Amino acid sequence: MNEALLWLGRLLGFIGAIVCASAFGIRFAGHYVFGGFEIGTLFLGGTATMVAGCLCLLLRMDAPR
Repeated sequence: MNEALLWLGRLLGFIGAIVCASAFGIRFAGHYVFGGFEIGTLFLGGTATMVAGCLCLLLRMDAPR
């Protein structure tokens, strides 16, 4: 279970960082909407994904060995 939480946390953190960076790049290019979603919504989704990844890593740290 510890290994699953570790890899899930890393995966969610990576995906969240990619989504946030993409939202920043798209907004910097002057677009307000991408794929039917506002850029702020995409950025918020990326942030939430990174927070979920942090939670998984925190749970792994707290789990008994």
